[in-house]
Amino acid sequence: MAENKEYISKIEAEGSINISEDVISMIAIEAIKEVEGVGGITNAGAGKEFLGKKHPFKGVRVIVDEEDKVTVDTCILVNYGNPVNEVAKQVQTSVSKAVGDMTGLIVEAVNVNVSGVVFEKDK
Repeated sequence: MAENKEYISKIEAEGSINISEDVISMIAIEAIKEVEGVGGITNAGAGKEFLGKKHPFKGVRVIVDEEDKVTVDTCILVNYGNPVNEVAKQVQTSVSKAVGDMTGLIVEAVNVNVSGVVFEKDK
């Protein structure tokens, strides 16, 4: 698959199915929001690869390899008092399941970067 490809295409007997990488990003964002303990999705601390036109969805980047396997990189904030590792693992599970179930694509990895903690007074 070309590096700048914006759609993942599957040729079926009945015709082709084209899924935008933006759709995968939106699915990932909604799956992240459903995880208890997530205080937000952010670009902070994520590095330059999260910024710019190519990745318009705040804190989520989708990479599709030549075999149409999906990797999702995300950068989140965790609400104070929640176990950071557990929240991150739940994000991995939630995103992987949502993207896989809704698109039929293989999710190879969900990389979670925890860039901060949200305190009650910050909300």
